[in-house]
Amino acid sequence: MLNYKAIEIFTNEDARYRGKPIADAVLDYIRNLKIAARCIVTRGIAGCYESGEVSSGRVEVLSFNLPIRIYIVLPAAETQQALAGLDPLVANGIIVLHDLIVVSHKADSTFFPRQLTVRDVMTPDPARIAGDSPVSEAARLLLSSIFTGLPVVDAQGCPVGVVTQGDLIIKGGLPLRLGLLAESEQGEREAMMAVLAHQQVQEIMTSPAVSVQEDRLLTEAVDVMLTKKLKRLPVIDKGGRLVGILSRLDIFKTVMREAPDWDAFRAQQIEVKNLRTVKDILRRDTHTVLPDTTIDKVIQIIDGNDIQCVAVVNDNGTLIGMISDSDLLHYFKPDPEGLRALFSHLTRPAGKNLSQRLGTTTAFEVMCADLLTVQEDMLIEDAIRLMTEKRLKRLPVIDDASRFKGMISRDSLLRTGYGRLS
Repeated sequence: MLNYKAIEIFTNEDARYRGKPIADAVLDYIRNLKIAARCIVTRGIAGCYESGEVSSGRVEVLSFNLPIRIYIVLPAAETQQALAGLDPLVANGIIVLHDLIVVSHKADSTFFPRQLTVRDVMTPDPARIAGDSPVSEAARLLLSSIFTGLPVVDAQGCPVGVVTQGDLIIKGGLPLRLGLLAESEQGEREAMMAVLAHQQVQEIMTSPAVSVQEDRLLTEAVDVMLTKKLKRLPVIDKGGRLVGILSRLDIFKTVMREAPDWDAFRAQQIEVKNLRTVKDILRRDTHTVLPDTTIDKVIQIIDGNDIQCVAVVNDNGTLIGMISDSDLLHYFKPDPEGLRALFSHLTRPAGKNLSQRLGTTTAFEVMCADLLTVQEDMLIEDAIRLMTEKRLKRLPVIDDASRFKGMISRDSLLRTGYGRLS
């Protein structure tokens, strides 16, 4: 048996808190507490009040101001927290507290509330670019943005395409990913921008733009993103004009904002169904290398997989470091000649001196050993919170013995969370 309380509020349709019906204000308050509470609002068909006023649905002229009953069930330990905020909300009504003996409490977890619309989640008024702008301008805008895609709009402000990092590399001739470009020396960066300036955005953009209206449900937008394998969607108003952008990061921020502490629920003996852990979504095809693997082989592995990093493990499979192309850049950066050689290697075959250096430098020398990792039993909501707060696109996963098990990514988190919701 579980020790619970019931809070009842008797009020009426006319009662308001800051212009909002009391029932709506109470629902918002209880939901935002993120506690294990259920709330039900019912409207009576007739009633009378302390003032002597009578309300009855049977007499049309008196059918206004019908009685409202709000019933909240919650664990006893959460009662004082709930009551502390309820009393100021109820300026007209009665608050009652009951003891309850609950046999069981079962709940379904959801990825995000189904009532949310795209407007509730999107980033409003995003950066945009005209189709006749030089590609270099798009690259500069993306370098200063947290997004890797930029909406392209016509003269009326309607999206006609999107220019992405992939478009810059594949169609525009950019030799490096934006993260590496940002780390490069100004001279190297400006030389690459000069090459990009000879093309217009409309020549390399992905079109037509796949967009979503701001009043559509978030679930519908996520379905489009997953079906079409998109990282972001331009958001339009009813006139087709760009008003926002919806990215995976926006969705994860919403999950962080809306999700309660499921571990705390389980600690209160509440049975929560549909919870998924990192183990359910990790990618096990991430490449690993030993510490003495030479960097020329590491570069081949990074270039040949979409995760764009490798894990460095010892003979027991224990994770000791990770290498991405940014780690290579940081390793060579103190040496101007080595850095220029590395950039040359990334854009064309390595020269003799660089080939010799890449063939003698080991993974242990280059790897990043200061790692943020997660364990297999972490809830995906907690993984989302960590990746969003740290602005990470991927995270290595280890077991209890610190052995490397795989990687999780934003895409795998979104697919699993949406799949659970569906």
